[in-house]
Amino acid sequence: KKQAWARLEVGADPAFAELLYDSGEDATLSSVGVTPEITLAPRTRYYVRVTVHSDAGETAQAASWFETGKRNERWQAQWIKAPYDQDVHPVLGTTFEVQGQVQSARLYATALGVYEASINGTKAGDEVLAPFFNSYHHWLQVQTYDVTALLKPGKNTLSAMLGNGWYRGRFGFGKEIDKIYGDTMQFLAELHITLADGTTQVVATDDTWLCAQGPAQDSNIYDGEKWDARKEGASLTDKAVRGEEPKGKLSDRLSPPVRIIETLHNPQVLTTPAGETVLDFGQVVTGWVEFDVDIPCGQQVMLQYGELLQHDNFYNENLRTAKQEYHYISAGKPAHVRPHFTFYGFRYVKLTGFDTVDAQAFTACVIHSDLDEIGQLETSNSKVNRLIANARWGQKGNFLDVPTDCPQRDERMGWTGDAQVFAPTASYNMYTPAFFKKFMHDMLMDQKAADGCVPHVVPDVLGEIHRKRNTPNAVTGGSCAWSDAATMIPWTVYQFYGDKALLARNYDNMKAWTEWIIKQDETHCNGERLWRCGFHFADWLALDNPVQGSSFGGTDPYYVASAYYYYSVMLTAQAAKILGYEEDAQRYTKLQGEIRDAFRREFFTPNGRVAEPTQTAMAIALKLDLVPPEHRERLIGDLKKRLEARNMHLDTGFVGTYFLPSVLSENGLNDIAYTLLLNEDYPSWLYEVNMGATTIWERWNSVLPNGLVSDTGMNSMNHYAYGSIVEWMYCYMVGLQPDPSAPGFKRALIQPMPDPRMRSVKATYQSAAGTYEVSWAYEGDAIQMDIAVPFDACATFRAPEGTASLTINGSKASPQSAHELAAGKHTIIFAS
Repeated sequence: KKQAWARLEVGADPAFAELLYDSGEDATLSSVGVTPEITLAPRTRYYVRVTVHSDAGETAQAASWFETGKRNERWQAQWIKAPYDQDVHPVLGTTFEVQGQVQSARLYATALGVYEASINGTKAGDEVLAPFFNSYHHWLQVQTYDVTALLKPGKNTLSAMLGNGWYRGRFGFGKEIDKIYGDTMQFLAELHITLADGTTQVVATDDTWLCAQGPAQDSNIYDGEKWDARKEGASLTDKAVRGEEPKGKLSDRLSPPVRIIETLHNPQVLTTPAGETVLDFGQVVTGWVEFDVDIPCGQQVMLQYGELLQHDNFYNENLRTAKQEYHYISAGKPAHVRPHFTFYGFRYVKLTGFDTVDAQAFTACVIHSDLDEIGQLETSNSKVNRLIANARWGQKGNFLDVPTDCPQRDERMGWTGDAQVFAPTASYNMYTPAFFKKFMHDMLMDQKAADGCVPHVVPDVLGEIHRKRNTPNAVTGGSCAWSDAATMIPWTVYQFYGDKALLARNYDNMKAWTEWIIKQDETHCNGERLWRCGFHFADWLALDNPVQGSSFGGTDPYYVASAYYYYSVMLTAQAAKILGYEEDAQRYTKLQGEIRDAFRREFFTPNGRVAEPTQTAMAIALKLDLVPPEHRERLIGDLKKRLEARNMHLDTGFVGTYFLPSVLSENGLNDIAYTLLLNEDYPSWLYEVNMGATTIWERWNSVLPNGLVSDTGMNSMNHYAYGSIVEWMYCYMVGLQPDPSAPGFKRALIQPMPDPRMRSVKATYQSAAGTYEVSWAYEGDAIQMDIAVPFDACATFRAPEGTASLTINGSKASPQSAHELAAGKHTIIFAS
């Protein structure tokens, strides 16, 4: 059940004959957040072995390996480009000889634009849309591919196709916005080959490479792709030319791979009232459709992608200016067709130009960042289960290298507010540290260029657009709740995974953002310790604004901003304390108290009435302990009255919806939290489910009861922010959450809060410390709970408030006390 000691070894060979690091038999070695001190060389494989010895005398051992990329090694390769018009999508390539049997080969590559590299006509690796979406003016990721199996003795070819991608293609609001980061597609690559006799060979991009105009005639993240198969396999006869060094620093990848993760087959073929042929894949996804086709040379077919039907006809007006199309021109021979340089958000695909349509010829390919799915949650309510699935599908559809707001319309940006409210749910669903590590790196690069201010979207596309337009005074960052992602995401990741090194890496984000708010306070708000200046999204898309049609909620944005000022300072103070930055910890802790006092003076009357009587304002004050202690019960009562006035329905937006359910459960109103979850009429989560949603909508009423879209200007059917309710399900309904005193789930807090309207729940969570299994079910008037705690972890169990009887593993226990659960299986029975 417990670890007696563990040993971590890092070796230069699989036999561990040459050890580079050895912890020895260490009783304190943790399974979470270990950073061995070792200097890594470029392009080197290292071997890792972990041995664990238990207090029962058992020993387990496992080994693995990792490999470094180029690191800071000087590049032999040169940037190259094609000598064509900038809009031409080139193919660049070279031919080379391999002088013997290949033992190993690695391709290190990147591009300005997006690329697909091939060796001897076979695509290198299975990643798509590389090098992904970077803050290009600051850094550019390099991908590593194991291409050993693609090479042969003798003559070989290395080539790459280039597309516009985020770097050069149309991106950002507006039809004419393109070339945000640069004008020209370029490619950089080194192929390092080791032969069986130990000799090495390097093939690198330079001006000896040749090129041709490729089959991609146009590509665009928003609009799609046009492919002329007649130009496939064109001879490379033109000379490539040297390119220009980019502004951004080359860096080994941080991004998890973006891949085809799953496929959907046999769509339903619809003939709409308008006479259209439309495929229905039954699920809103992100990716594309691949298909087999055999049509005459020169015949063109078109696929158009959309999320829903209107009046049973194909519909795409909610995409705004994004076309979401794929055009294919046949070379007159059978072909398997797919896009290369774009992606789509869709459930429905309209087909044009096909003589016949066979459903089996079409496959929807679901792409997203390849993150392990580590959490599973199931309830006795099938509609709630569909909601859980919708949140997971929303994450799949939007975790595409950056956490986007939506994957379909002319946006698809890394909106920080959406990301921070969803980060805990995301971390219950999937293993997110590497994903957020990359996002926070992009954020830090953009923060450094903006005196610590966090942009609304990361990478800062909006800022780049306004710099190109010479409108530098446009506000593209600094909104509360959105920019507070700089403190909230690192804190969430630390709580879930316990990696102090990652918290230290992100501390610069946290401190820079906190200092930026302090500067706003002291420069524009007279140092009042309130944040009452600037633009704020605040409780975005809440329903309580008296101005009809406004996207802004009814809560004073400066109330929300001041609360988040407090929140970010508090989290930064806690991080500083954990990391041993005592001076920062003391300063921010003092400031935290000053902000709390100022907030209470400004927003609460002496008799405890809150100045902003909205659901969101009350939830924020209760969650962050900003309500004066003597008035807490009054505020809880006022919140209940506010909900009763709405017939027990929420009217919150992105911010309030994140806080409200947990506040209710923590303050004696757990039954209302369940009511909000289980409501089936508008506005509610299950209203969406009843309307056929397969992902989370952007708005509570994205689709009206009559099936019509409520607003085409800003209405995504795949917008995960309101999926934050899944965190509440894990933390309060199931009762499983990390203990802040032992992050990474080395110690879990298990405090279920059941409701008879939910007869049973079951969750499995593969935490950094091991797999937890937690379930409960009503059995008559009692509830039986089964818990499995992983090896060398523990849990603190508390029975629900009002429990009259409690047995743990057959023994009576105090219902009012906290109980320690050791590693292993436990059966708990409690009743009111």
